[in-house]
Amino acid sequence: MYVPIALMVVFSFNPIRSLAKFAGFSLRWYQALMGNRIVWEAFFNSLWVAAVVTLVSIVLGLLMANAVVRFRFSGKPLVDMLIYVPVIIPEITESLSLLMMYVFINFPLGAWSVIIGHAAFSISYGVVVLRARLAGFDTSVEEAAKTLGANELQTFLKVTMPIMMPGILAASLLAFTISYDDFIKTMFTTGPGFKTLPLIIWFSASKGGVSPELNSLSTFAISISLLFAFARMKISGIKW
Repeated sequence: MYVPIALMVVFSFNPIRSLAKFAGFSLRWYQALMGNRIVWEAFFNSLWVAAVVTLVSIVLGLLMANAVVRFRFSGKPLVDMLIYVPVIIPEITESLSLLMMYVFINFPLGAWSVIIGHAAFSISYGVVVLRARLAGFDTSVEEAAKTLGANELQTFLKVTMPIMMPGILAASLLAFTISYDDFIKTMFTTGPGFKTLPLIIWFSASKGGVSPELNSLSTFAISISLLFAFARMKISGIKW
C-alpha cells in the first residue's frame, strides 16, 4: 500500500521529467512549486476552510455529544442513528445530495458551500470521538466544583474542559484532516474560482499527466497530513 506513495516521494526529487528513471537528487521541482501562485492560493484555501470546519464541528459536536450522553429525551435512539448516517453513507451520495440542495435553494457555490458540505460530514466524526470521552467522564468532579461554589460556566471552563481537552484535540485534528484532504465533496460543492489543494492536484494530473512538480505537490500535501497524524499520536499518548 505504501510502495506507490514512497515512489512518488522519491521521484519528486528527480531532476529530469522522466517518471521511469531516477537521475539523481534535486530540488528543481520544489523550487518550481514555490513560485506557483495558483498552488499556494489553493493551499491557503484548504487551510482556512479546514480551520472553519474544525471550529464548527467541535462546537456543535461537543453540544450534541453532551446531549446524547448526559440526557434522556424522546427520540434519542433516532438521534443516535442519524449521527452515524454521514459516516456510513457513501460520500459521493452525500455530495450529490448537497449539490442538488444548493441548486434547489439557489445557494451560490464557492467557499461557504464547501464549508457547509465539509462540516455536515465532520460533525459526526466529532460527536463519535467526543461522546467516547464523555462516556468515561466522572461527573463527581463537576459536582464537587459546584459544591465548592463554582457556577455552571466556571465548572465547565475550569473542570469539564481540561478533562475533555484530549478528546477535543483528537476530534479537532480528525475534522481538520478530513476537510483538508477532501476531494469528492469539494469537487461537487465548489464553484468557479475557488479551488483547494486536492482539486489542484487532480486537475493538474488530468490535464497534463503526472509531472515531477505534481509529485512534489502531492508529497507536500502528504507531509501536512502526516504532521497532523503525528500530532494526534502525541496528544493521545500513543507510542511507536
